[in-house]
Amino acid sequence: MDIKTATAVRRLRLVSAPEAVSFLLLLVCSVLKRTTEFNAVPVMGAVHGILFLLYVAFLLDAWIKAKWSVGTALLYFVLSVLPAGGFFAERRLRREVENGVIAARARREGVVEA
Repeated sequence: MDIKTATAVRRLRLVSAPEAVSFLLLLVCSVLKRTTEFNAVPVMGAVHGILFLLYVAFLLDAWIKAKWSVGTALLYFVLSVLPAGGFFAERRLRREVENGVIAARARREGVVEA
């Protein structure tokens, strides 16, 4: 995995967990709005919207640079619209970057993969 690909995937990974947290907080604020006088939905909606747009932009960038299949990109998109899916996306992306770094280091050191 080259540096541009690793950077694109890392950006996506770094925004996936905050996007998931903002989604969960938006759900909590929605429930509180209907059960109490507390209404933070406009603020949390804006925060979540910005994070979601960043996630989608970073997903498109990572998809192009990492040359993922349509299925892989679709999986990461579906994970972004599930309330806790961003946490699963973050874990999967972290593993992908770690495996890519290990493979790049092995190629650089001349270790042949079996």
